[in-house]
Amino acid sequence: MIKKHKKLLAYMLALAVFSTYVVMDTFVISRVYSEASGAGSEAALQADDQSGSDETADREGQTDSGNSGNAEDSESGEAHGPGNKPGSGHGGPPSGGKGHGGKPGGSKSGSESSSGKNSSDSSSSGTESSSSSATFGISTMSTDDSYSDDNLSIKLSEYTVSGTVIHVAEVKADSAAYLKTAFAQGSYGKNVTATTSDIAESVNAILAINGDYYGAQENGYVIRNGKLYRSTAVSGREDLVIYSDGSFEIINESEVTAEQLLAKGAVQTLSFGPALVENGKVSVDSDDEVGRAMASNPRTAIGVKADETYIFMVSDGRTDESEGFSLLQLAEFMKYLGAETAYNLDGGGSSTMVFNGSVVNTPTGGGIGNGSGSERKVSDIVYIGY
Repeated sequence: MIKKHKKLLAYMLALAVFSTYVVMDTFVISRVYSEASGAGSEAALQADDQSGSDETADREGQTDSGNSGNAEDSESGEAHGPGNKPGSGHGGPPSGGKGHGGKPGGSKSGSESSSGKNSSDSSSSGTESSSSSATFGISTMSTDDSYSDDNLSIKLSEYTVSGTVIHVAEVKADSAAYLKTAFAQGSYGKNVTATTSDIAESVNAILAINGDYYGAQENGYVIRNGKLYRSTAVSGREDLVIYSDGSFEIINESEVTAEQLLAKGAVQTLSFGPALVENGKVSVDSDDEVGRAMASNPRTAIGVKADETYIFMVSDGRTDESEGFSLLQLAEFMKYLGAETAYNLDGGGSSTMVFNGSVVNTPTGGGIGNGSGSERKVSDIVYIGY
């Protein structure tokens, strides 16, 4: 009888140790990876002893979206894994775009802040759309800040739309080379994280938003600043590809390899989704909320207009001051702003915009109802800089 109890105790102890390791390896232990070394190869693992990550609480309920496709926030139903919307990929070469791929020149001249928040309608804000403000219940709109030099101009605007506060940055650049991405701690890997503002500071970003949280996934394409880091496709996964000429394309990983994208001039792939606007038309509907985000949430999106203006957008949510957007509302608003192509990035507590070193929005990385502006640590950012 005693032997049986000892065996049971030993089994339970071994199970507890194994379970603890699995949880730590999934959410806490940082591992730095190398670039993908060949066609279709998985990035080689290089063990790293960075282990101080506190992402367990921040990413609670997160799973490998390569298997589930819908890793969700445990409190809100917020999605933390990319959506799989088959049938939306495009196999042809990118069209349009800036036609600029060279090394940027010039230097920053500093920001030019406008004095106060001057209310105006959409026609005076630089937003081009045939939709009226009434379509979205826009009650206020103001231009908060701006930046310009010989190569770049950035204008920030704040909207209030049906109880949701939205921050929009419109960027005009004379070269697509200013649109970049950066990894947390300068390293590609699993559970390697930092706040959006810290990553932005490390690369001297003028403007930055959180990216796609690639580090929560085991598979799916990762191309950043022209380098291939992960080339294992996920069936049906919908990515945003940004090419060296500045053009955007929505692809399906089932229909094109990462190596083919590189050969076509891809410099960035972002894998969260879904696509919001394609060819100037909203590409989601209310059904896309099911299993992905069951309530209005903070959102992050990126898009491009026909005139080659980039749109960076973050909507606040989960606070008394701002309700948040559904995916359909997000898509409709990006279309309203004039986006020809727009894509949904990681949202919820991750949603953060940084401009000239300051956090613009009110992140809720500390939890629902936390209006303190607490940032969630993330894997990566998309930014404008030199």
